Amino acid sequence: MFPDRLKQLRVERQLTQRAVAIGVNITERNYQRFEHGLANPSHKAFIALADYFGVSLDYLAGRTDKQEINR
Repeated sequence: MFPDRLKQLRVERQLTQRAVAIGVNITERNYQRFEHGLANPSHKAFIALADYFGVSLDYLAGRTDKQEINR
């Protein structure tokens, strides 16, 4: 579920893999591995991706369909 959500968020925002990787301070190759389900992000990278896209960690992980962050 995570790879699908990640790609969906990127495509919806019309971003390149490179742009997202730069935005969260990881290599483009690592980002590609996340999107293809070949690797899982570190805790730090997972949080950075959720923050970058402005979605909750639960949404990014596929635990909920609600994108909003509870504050």
